[in-house]
Amino acid sequence: MKRIAVIGGGITGITTAYTLAKRGLDVTVYETHRYAAMETSFANGGQLSASNAEVWNNWQTVIKGIKWMSRRDAPLLVNPKPSWHKLSWFAEFMAAIPQYEKNTTETARLAIAARDHLFAWAQEEGIDFDLKKQGILHIYRDKAGFDHAARVSRLLAAGGLERRSVTPEEMKAIEPTLAGTYYGGFFTESDSTGDIHKFTNGLADAIQRLGVKTCYGHTVTELSADENSAWITVHNGEEQSRDTFDGVVICAGVGSRGLASKLGDRVNIYPVKGYSITVELDDEASQKAAPTVSLLDDATKIVTSRLGDGRFRVAGTAEFSGYNRDIKDDRIRPLTRWVEQCFPGVCTRRVVPWAGLRPMLPNMMPRVGPGRLPTVFYNTGHGHLGWTLSAITAEMLADAVEKAS
Repeated sequence: MKRIAVIGGGITGITTAYTLAKRGLDVTVYETHRYAAMETSFANGGQLSASNAEVWNNWQTVIKGIKWMSRRDAPLLVNPKPSWHKLSWFAEFMAAIPQYEKNTTETARLAIAARDHLFAWAQEEGIDFDLKKQGILHIYRDKAGFDHAARVSRLLAAGGLERRSVTPEEMKAIEPTLAGTYYGGFFTESDSTGDIHKFTNGLADAIQRLGVKTCYGHTVTELSADENSAWITVHNGEEQSRDTFDGVVICAGVGSRGLASKLGDRVNIYPVKGYSITVELDDEASQKAAPTVSLLDDATKIVTSRLGDGRFRVAGTAEFSGYNRDIKDDRIRPLTRWVEQCFPGVCTRRVVPWAGLRPMLPNMMPRVGPGRLPTVFYNTGHGHLGWTLSAITAEMLADAVEKAS
């Protein structure tokens, strides 16, 4: 039996360990935190959204990023302080603009393929993760946004996704609690939502039942490989240990770039910070006033998910400020204001803020497959769709490992 190490215990690492274990491999997971899903997989927007497959590589994004540099509450905020990492990433981002249409269609195809795997795993392993299969409604306040969405819909359709345009009256019928005036929307009935943290921890329990060795609280301090083996040195806070494997899979989110460099690979991931708030729906009035259908407000780049009866998750914004994980009040306030404007009946007295670093490659596509050496593999760089794509990229990764053996 081949021994494979998986570095990273977020949604990507845990799904990867699951697919490898199901195929009969001897798997060990290394995770710095004491539990699974404690960083970017902790409190994201919750959407399983093929309808959000549009990659960001277009000139409109570049122009908005420049225009919004002086706005601390901007949906897309770029810290002007230069670094070689940031400059090289943006250069590659712009170089990928010609692949915008192809990559958007391919991402939609992957997102659709991921659904069946993820739902089947949850059913097989008995994972309750507040799943809601009620679709996702994209909302637009003006004709320009709506027309752009119509063009995106054609790219998504090429990837196999069905979504339909809806009038303001139809939007009100789909989600009666939504306040405000809108030009129109697009509704994707096949999309869904759920709690990424609950799902990842449920699957983390499942991999232990399958015999996976989970080393939580273990930080990788050294990493090397050759044509035949991979060596990993970890520290658990008290002592250091070293082990040898037949292969290693890097699923370390924003830490993947540094680990890849130790192995002779270039994986130019940049950390793009996103924020969320979890609104605790403590009273019956707030529970009735909060939406049950998931929303995506393209103008503000805000997404929502209803997690059970008592929680309403609102997430969004993109911040290019390096590896800073601080939760900034001027980035959280717009999320709370958005709730108060769109759902005025929801009490925002008890709001839990959070921030996480999305591991984003310049072309917005995940890196899945082998590295320079036949013993090294990557499943990382999923950006804003890690939750949505995780099941299919884990299956693709397992295929690649099997093919190499």
